Amino acid sequence: IYLSIYLSIYLSIYLPTYLSIYLSIYLPTYLPIYLSIYLSIYLSIYLSIYLSIYLSIYLSIYLSIYLSIYLSIYLSIYLSIYLSIYLSSWCTPIYLSIYLSIYLSIYLSIYLFISLSIYLSIYLSIYLSFYLSIYLSIYLSILSIYLSIYLIYLSIYLSIYLSIYLSIYLSIYLSIYLSIYLSIYLSIYLSIYLSIYLSIYLYN
Repeated sequence: IYLSIYLSIYLSIYLPTYLSIYLSIYLPTYLPIYLSIYLSIYLSIYLSIYLSIYLSIYLSIYLSIYLSIYLSIYLSIYLSIYLSIYLSSWCTPIYLSIYLSIYLSIYLSIYLFISLSIYLSIYLSIYLSFYLSIYLSIYLSILSIYLSIYLIYLSIYLSIYLSIYLSIYLSIYLSIYLSIYLSIYLSIYLSIYLSIYLSIYLYN
């Protein structure tokens, strides 16, 4: 009984202290380094590539369609007005100048829409892919630095919290568990040992 009490007290003090010291050293040292490296690599490579490709394709399609529609409408109106004035100055009939201006404006608007949409989509996709890849890599690297600093503080806080929590929990758990286990084990062991010893002693 005394030995069980002694061992339970010793282990309940020694093991939580050892684990709390080990965790308080290990967690703030290796956890922020690992997480900062992982997040910096992940954010700088994966997200920069993914977002640059996604945004370049999306923005190139969106801007090419928007700009091509805008420019085709603008140029068609401008060309219709310009051609009507130009053709009327050549003493052509008014209805013929209006007809030709409308026809040419519609034709040019369709042609400009197709050509501008293709040209702008290619140009914007190339431009935005380079621009966004550079911009996002810089932005995400800065973000990874901030996250690594934040994770350092978080890991220190968690290490302190876990070390205190585990030390208290393990001390209570081990003291109860070891005292019960060792008392039962030692009582059985000592009873068997003493019974054998006494039987031999009394027999002699």
